Amino acid sequence: MTDPTADAPTDATILERLFQVIESRRDGDADASYTAALLAEGTPRITQKLGEEAVETIVAALSEEPEQVTRESADVLYHLLVLWAATGVRPADVWAELARREGTSGLEEKRARSEPES
Repeated sequence: MTDPTADAPTDATILERLFQVIESRRDGDADASYTAALLAEGTPRITQKLGEEAVETIVAALSEEPEQVTRESADVLYHLLVLWAATGVRPADVWAELARREGTSGLEEKRARSEPES
């Protein structure tokens, strides 16, 4: 059997493809799909899983295990994409926000977010 992902690019476009898969599972069978189950359980469960995966990534980083950081990072990204799908955020929304911030000092950007609007 051939691997259907063998010719797929291994760059950031995989996030777009993964998001499409997540969206396609939205109304799927929660007994047959982890993604469908997460989406059915709602935002509180999704955020709990995202937090758990973030902590596991931190633990792996502190243990200086690059392979484990890689695996846990993939889990974080997957759960983040599920959260986006659950809350109506599209990858393009996030990419646009990152583009808006590009070239701006992180310190300036943080300051701008904390300043009260007039």
